[in-house]
Amino acid sequence: MTLALGHSCIRKIFRIVPVVLTIVSVLSAWTVPAAAQEAAFRQAVAEAAAQDRDLAAFYQEQTYRPVWTGEGAEHLARRQALVQVLARAGVHGLPTQRYDLDGVMTAMRAARSQRDLGQVEVALSRAYLRYARDLQSGVLVPSEVVSDIKREVTRREAGALLTEILSGDPARTMRNLAPQSNEYARLLKQKLRLEKLIADGGWGPTVTAEKLRPGDGGPAVIALRNRLIAMGYLARSAAQTYDMRLQQAVQAFQADHGLEPDGVAGTTTLGALNTSALDRLKSVIVAMERERWLSEERGQRHILVNLTDFSARILDNDEVTFATRAVIGKNDQNRRSPEFSDEMEHMVINPTWHVPYSIAVNEYLPQMQRNPGAASHLKLYNRNGREVSRGAVNFGAYNARNFPFAIKQPPSERNALGLVKFMFPNKYNIYLHDTPQKALFDLEKRDFSHGCIRLHQPFDFAYALLARQESEPKAFFQSVLDTRRETYVQLEQHVPVHIIYRTAFTQAQGRPQYRGDVYGRDARIWEALEKAGVSLDAPRG
Repeated sequence: MTLALGHSCIRKIFRIVPVVLTIVSVLSAWTVPAAAQEAAFRQAVAEAAAQDRDLAAFYQEQTYRPVWTGEGAEHLARRQALVQVLARAGVHGLPTQRYDLDGVMTAMRAARSQRDLGQVEVALSRAYLRYARDLQSGVLVPSEVVSDIKREVTRREAGALLTEILSGDPARTMRNLAPQSNEYARLLKQKLRLEKLIADGGWGPTVTAEKLRPGDGGPAVIALRNRLIAMGYLARSAAQTYDMRLQQAVQAFQADHGLEPDGVAGTTTLGALNTSALDRLKSVIVAMERERWLSEERGQRHILVNLTDFSARILDNDEVTFATRAVIGKNDQNRRSPEFSDEMEHMVINPTWHVPYSIAVNEYLPQMQRNPGAASHLKLYNRNGREVSRGAVNFGAYNARNFPFAIKQPPSERNALGLVKFMFPNKYNIYLHDTPQKALFDLEKRDFSHGCIRLHQPFDFAYALLARQESEPKAFFQSVLDTRRETYVQLEQHVPVHIIYRTAFTQAQGRPQYRGDVYGRDARIWEALEKAGVSLDAPRG
């Protein structure tokens, strides 16, 4: 991955270069003969590494030989590479103070004995391991910040990371720690652009108006025009009115922010337009952290559900080949859609809705207690799987703890799952499905479900999945649908599904995209990152 650095970033690196060269020269002047293997050095390494079992095991396996503090050219290269990446850690939105570069450099300068050298050796390893794990797997543990983020992040062991440094070009190894996805590279470029923009003064004055529409004029329209020019949505213009060009620029801005592109600058549009570059920078840094959590291979073909975008997409080799609107879990406790990854294994055409127990006892049981005939489209079944007549049940005798029946809705166009559902079996009971409530897809903000993902175009979604195994996917699907019987259709090739949450994301072509923080998760992640030491170096403007 090639990184294009902004001017501010380049200036920072050049400021550190004299220090780097000084430290490198000091270390390269050290004479470490066979004495590095002597008791004082080995004992110091053993003692300093003792609190970290993995680190201690690595050095023991290496018979306490130095990784960083030896006299050879390879040790010099490792030291130099490490100091340089730690100096640039902020480029990736990492907490630079966490790696204590100043403290490490002070310790290197002050080293006078083999015991000092052993302590420096372990300090360098600790700094590297903190940096490597943060860059590769993220600064935070996702579930500790937001419990609905079910993503389990793998953090590599100390021995594996340090062995990798020993076996190859250290500079290249350290560069490759960052996620190698195209998305991460594009987010990084956007971070650098925003930092330069903020340093240069941002997007200018905000627009103070409640609503602006085509034909309007006045100072607020001029402010709207100037802000869109600064954002790159409009060529330089002296127009004083809300003309066709300004309307088209507003529509383009709305499309990039997940808003209905009606060309009218209403409350929601102006709210997004007035969001500062600094706040957008926070969203990008959070998105980079989230990308580090999603370090696994996406799959050449995969399904991406972005909760903030209310969308589901099929991607083939990083190209969107199908996209549809989605409805996500309502922003209520126990209904918000979780974030995780799994594999889609099959679809169910003409599905039966097996009402989750929590919904059965919290929503439908109270209705049936008031009126035994309520929700007549649902059927009751006993533990033996036999249908039970409503008239034979005293609903008043049951509560949320002892309700003994399963509630199901047979296949039909009125079924809560619609006519097809897409299954990637998981312990959260989340899946993608059709819905009879089509009007919801016309809304801008679409959080209404109990947690599952409803699709606007489920049939087309099914055709796209079946195209890999059926010569006539539409005809095949319709023939199964016409039976009106619940039918499982296995996918010959399982498809990875990634349910993500990105308020900032990019496209292979086109401008960066921003969305609202519908569940407030990114605000909590930014707060946690800030607490961990991540800072916004660019001046406020």
